[in-house]
Formats: sequence, C-alpha cells, structure tokens
Amino acid sequence: MQLVCLAIAAWFMGWGVGFAQPAPQIGSQASMFNQVKSWVGETHKVNVDEVKIAPLDPRVQVQSCSKPLTVDNPFTSKDTVRVRCVDPVWQLYLQVSMPLPPPPPVQAIAPAASQGKPLTPGASPAVVAAPVSKTVVMPKRLIQRGTVIEADMLEEVSQTGGQVDNSLLQSMKDALTAEAVRDLSAGQALRSSDIRRAILVKQGQLVTMTVGEKSGFLITVRVEALQDGRMGEQVRLKNTESGRQISGVVTGPSTVKGLQ
Repeated sequence: MQLVCLAIAAWFMGWGVGFAQPAPQIGSQASMFNQVKSWVGETHKVNVDEVKIAPLDPRVQVQSCSKPLTVDNPFTSKDTVRVRCVDPVWQLYLQVSMPLPPPPPVQAIAPAASQGKPLTPGASPAVVAAPVSKTVVMPKRLIQRGTVIEADMLEEVSQTGGQVDNSLLQSMKDALTAEAVRDLSAGQALRSSDIRRAILVKQGQLVTMTVGEKSGFLITVRVEALQDGRMGEQVRLKNTESGRQISGVVTGPSTVKGLQ
C-alpha cells in the first residue's frame, strides 16, 4: 500500500500540477497568466487588459517551466485555454473571458442582393458605391390639376442618397408644357405619372402661326385650329381671312409653326 501511495505521489510531482497543502507558487502562476493574456489578446484581437482568467483551485501548484509555454484553444469554444510545458511536463486548462469583438462595418447591399435573390455559393454580396447626388424637379408652389406647367412654376433640387426611382423627373424640360393630372404640392418631387402631355392648341381656338423662319424672313399670322394638338403634333389650321386650310406643328401654348 505504501508503494502505491509513493507511486501516485511521484506521478503528480512529475507533471508539476498537484493537490497539496503548500501555498501555490505565485510567481510562476502570475507569469503563466500574463503569457496566456498576451496570447488571447493577439490571437482573438482583443484588449489584453480586458482578458480575465478564472482563479485556479488553491490546491493547484504551478511549477516554473524552463521552456516557453504552449497555449492553444483545444476545443471549439474560445473560453477554454490549454497551457502546456515540456520541461517539466505538465498541462493546465484555464477558463478565460474576453470582450466581444466590435461588429463588422455594415455594408450596403446592391439592389439585386437586397431583393431576396439568392447569391452564388461562396460569393460575397456586392457593395454599393457611396451615395451620389441626383437632381429632382419640384413645384415652387401648388400646381392645380389641369394646369399647363411653365418654367417659373418649377425648380431643380439636388438630393443625396435614397433608393433609385426611375420615375422621378430629373430635368424641368421634362415637365414644361405638360399638364398636371392631379394637384401637385410645393416641395414634392415630380414623377412622370404626375403629368401628361397637355393639349396646347384646342379646336376652334385662334392661335399664332409663324412662317418663313428658314427663309430668312418671319411672318406671323392668326389662324384657327381645326383640331386639338399637343407639343410637336401636326394639326390642321384655317386662314380666317382667305378660308384656306393649311397645316402646322404645335410649338407651345396657342402657337404653331407653318410647314414649308
């Protein structure tokens, strides 16, 4: 029986870690803790000062190691750290706690990825470029339904960010001589659905027609519209003095250009 007890005692002494009554060797333990904290901080990219190690059992003695300690995470969890010494041979398992790493920067996902479309396995979501400025068209004041829009009613405003909306008007030219299909509030970005091509020349209306611009002279006459017309449309007209029918192209509200 005494031989068995001596063998067990020799085994514990050979590994350097035992459960004995003498106080632990504080110097060796402190050195080991410092090395473990340094390893955890470098490996897991955390502040060394925030790494905490659970106290050892008071009965455990830590022997000085003549070789550099080997430290690793033997399990999936990062909370368990193994410390090994080769001379003398011993090992310990320590419980550590560390601060959570900072969250990764949020990346904007390209529209195709954000609409629920599956990504190719192993592919990374596309990163959208920094927001760019875009120009939108807004009324300066209330524009009532049916009003033919003129330049002094609108303004172009630069905006940054927001979702891409291809229905927004980007130039005042897109809205000039158009007709509002609903009441348009001041400061509200205009969409193509808010306007429609207006009837600029109405049947029975007297309109101004210009002739001869390309020939180096310009004649202006008043004629009667025989049909409705929108911007760029060709309409039939009548000379009120001669009764002769002619054709012209609508160039604006109550104005046409004679065909040459």
